[in-house]
Amino acid sequence: MQPGHVSLYSFSDGENYVQIDENVRGADVFVIQPTCPPVNDSLMELLIMLDAFKRSSASRVTAVLPYYGYARQDRKDKPRVPITSKLVADLITAAGADRVLTVDLHAPQIQGFFNIPVDHLFAAPVIVGHLKKMGLEDLTIVSPDAGGVERARAYAKRLGATLAIIDKRRVAANQTEVMNIIGDVKGRNVLIVDDIIDTGGTLIHSVQALEAHGAKSISASCTHAVLSGPAVTRINGSNLTKVIATNSMPTADKEQECSKLMTLSIGELLAEALKRIHNEDSVSSLFEM
Repeated sequence: MQPGHVSLYSFSDGENYVQIDENVRGADVFVIQPTCPPVNDSLMELLIMLDAFKRSSASRVTAVLPYYGYARQDRKDKPRVPITSKLVADLITAAGADRVLTVDLHAPQIQGFFNIPVDHLFAAPVIVGHLKKMGLEDLTIVSPDAGGVERARAYAKRLGATLAIIDKRRVAANQTEVMNIIGDVKGRNVLIVDDIIDTGGTLIHSVQALEAHGAKSISASCTHAVLSGPAVTRINGSNLTKVIATNSMPTADKEQECSKLMTLSIGELLAEALKRIHNEDSVSSLFEM
């Protein structure tokens, strides 16, 4: 089917303007908008579009966020800090969303921040399918931190690979110090599995630690290739063989800058979910990691 038509532009002072260019009264609407860089502009566009569709008498509006921004601030881990992932959930609900569809949340408990249904998909089937075609031998899946162990274990199980975990300590925002590696990576082809690669600091520290422990080759995969700041320079200058990501946000410019970046499409995964939601069919089989 053809995408819907909408006019979207900014006033000279930066305010966003939206007008829906077709009749949506009684329609089942899906607004696809990752809250990717520029994050605040993308978020405001999403909120304004949701409000526009709700005021145009759409029967149901689903916010489709392949990448859910502000997800990393999901709890109060320091005094006097916000929980912005809850704030964004409230904003999306208040703007008029009846349902949310998203991929690989940084913290699964964010689903509970919404008072509307949330369908949480995983990109693992897409990435694992590609890895199986590569046919890597002596493969070890590595979690870059303790929080990602469940994700790495799921990859290792599907690929029949061994598992290793990097014990790291964060010394400041976007700065980490690798402390130890749990598991054997010596002489192995290693794949670091993460949900987000932002500045690449954690990734490069992990690569250096794995090299020091004798890894034969090192690749990485992630769902969300934010790649902000020095990330591309760090990846290009590292001994990483390849970085596999999905198109949960636009990556065309980054692929031109980073020769090691390979993007896989999650379009079919999202399309199947949208079709099932529209037809009131079960989506649960798509939730499997």
